[in-house]
Amino acid sequence: MTGTAAFLDHLRVERAMSVHTLDAYRRDLDALEAWAQAQGAGEVMRLDAARLREFVAAEHRRGLSPKSLQRRLSACRSYYAWLLKNGVLPASPATGLRAPKAPRRLPQVLDVDEAVRLVEVPTDAPLGLRDRALLELFYSSGLRLSELCALRWRDLQAEVGLVTVLGKGGKQRSVPVGSHARRALDEWRASTGAAADAFVFPGRGGGSISQRAVQIRIRALAARQGLFKHVHPHMLRHSFASHVLESSGDLRGVQELLGHADIATTQIYTHLDFQHLAKVYDAAHPRAKRKKAGGP
Repeated sequence: MTGTAAFLDHLRVERAMSVHTLDAYRRDLDALEAWAQAQGAGEVMRLDAARLREFVAAEHRRGLSPKSLQRRLSACRSYYAWLLKNGVLPASPATGLRAPKAPRRLPQVLDVDEAVRLVEVPTDAPLGLRDRALLELFYSSGLRLSELCALRWRDLQAEVGLVTVLGKGGKQRSVPVGSHARRALDEWRASTGAAADAFVFPGRGGGSISQRAVQIRIRALAARQGLFKHVHPHMLRHSFASHVLESSGDLRGVQELLGHADIATTQIYTHLDFQHLAKVYDAAHPRAKRKKAGGP
């Protein structure tokens, strides 16, 4: 089997891709198949580079954004690379194919005061202990939403202040947990008496809380705390990365904390204003240090 269905099975079984990523790959390859059929271009695995360029141009004319086109091409490249690896093709027709560049947008973040205001929700409210623990952990450790939802108590090592999570591609990493988050988690667990194998944030029926439920709850808590922004889980991850980077200037360290394979992804996730960059440069670069007043 060398069709797109077999390729998706390979991604699911051998590369342990998430359901969301698999759905995105499936949609992108389905779009390519639908276009090929409509054009009478034959099997997707037999398309050449010229046909693929026609597909990209057609999707662009249809109004697909540069970012969506880039994602669609990424799925195509991965598929043809897999066919090449399995000896189906002598070369990949997607090599060198490029989508229009998408404008680079900096992620939206909370400033430090806003982040503190958000995480310090009252614990005497209904589900207050859970909400405080959830927000503190998000902001303390920069977890992905999927990582937080899947977390069990056995994954937390409170005595050393670490949490171990399974990230994208089944990659495991350990991330520090701050003292405020540890305290909030201790109080939340004490109120539930949860066993080590239980989910830290259970949903209905004892399973893990759904990602949608967390998104809705964070939005409601932000409004309750007077933050009239579109606050979402990924904004807390952005804020974590931005605040750590602004304080440390250690891009590689932030990359490891976030679990990014490519440091270019970390550069997109985080931002520094020019003033801070200038200060880091002046303080660290041996050829940038300014002469003291009155010096030679």
